[in-house]
Amino acid sequence: MIHQLAINSNTYHGFSLEDAVKGASRAGFTQIEMAAVKDHTAHVLPDMSEQELDDIKELLHEYRMKCIGIGAHSNVMREEGIANLLKSIDLASVFNCKYIVTATGDAHDDSDVIEDERILIQNLQPIIEKCERLNKVLVIETHGNNYATGVALKKLVHSLSNRVKINYDTANVIFYGDILPYDDLEASIEFVEFIHLKDKLGNNCEWNFPAIGDGNLDFTRIFHTFTKMNYNGPISVEIEFTPEGPRDLQEVNKSVQRSFQYLARILR
Repeated sequence: MIHQLAINSNTYHGFSLEDAVKGASRAGFTQIEMAAVKDHTAHVLPDMSEQELDDIKELLHEYRMKCIGIGAHSNVMREEGIANLLKSIDLASVFNCKYIVTATGDAHDDSDVIEDERILIQNLQPIIEKCERLNKVLVIETHGNNYATGVALKKLVHSLSNRVKINYDTANVIFYGDILPYDDLEASIEFVEFIHLKDKLGNNCEWNFPAIGDGNLDFTRIFHTFTKMNYNGPISVEIEFTPEGPRDLQEVNKSVQRSFQYLARILR
C-alpha cells in the first residue's frame, strides 16, 4: 500500500512548489497532489502560462514525482467557484492525472450552509459533464458544515454520477463532523476514491494537524479498513500544523520525513 502514498502540496502552504517537491522527494514520496487554490496555496493555477506549466512539468520530471491529483478547492455554490473548477479540470489533463479535488464551500474555514441541495447538484452538472468528456473523476472532500462525514457525502455522490466520488479526510471528519473516522470510513468507503491522510491532536474543534503518527489517530485501524475493503486509490498525506503554522521550511520537511518513515513502518 505504500505505493499509493502521495504528498499533498498544501502541506507546504506558504512555501513554493519547488520546496514541496524537493522536500517530499527526499522524504521518500514519489507522487504529489498539487494544490491549486488561489489566495491560499496556489502551487499551480489554470491561468498560468504554458511556459509556467512546462516548468512545473520539468520540476516533477527532475525529481521523478508523479502528479496524481489537482487540489482545486472551489466554492461551487458561487458562479466564480464553478468557473474556477471547470478551468482546473484542464490542469488534470495538462499533468495527466485522474482526480480533481474540491469541497462544496470555501476552501478554508468553510461556514457555508447549503439549504437546497438541488442547487448544488445543478451547479455540479457542467463539472461532471466536463469530467466525463476528459475522463476525469471529481472527488468531494469531507469538509465544512454540509458534508463533514463520509456518510453524508455518500448520499450526495450516490445521487450524482460515477464521475463523482468521496475524498475522505481522516481528520476533517473530527474537526468538522465531531466524529472519529473509523466507523464512518467503513460505512462510506465503497464511494471513496481518494484519501487525505491527516492526523489530529487536541479537542475535536481545535485546528491541530501534526505529522502522521504524532497525533491521536489509529492509522493501523484505518489501513486495516483500506485493506479489508480493497481500497486502491491515492493516499495523499497532508499536514496542516496549528493556526500559527510551522516555524520554517525545515520544520515542514522534518514533519514530512517523519510521516513517511512512520507510514513505511506500519505498512511493511
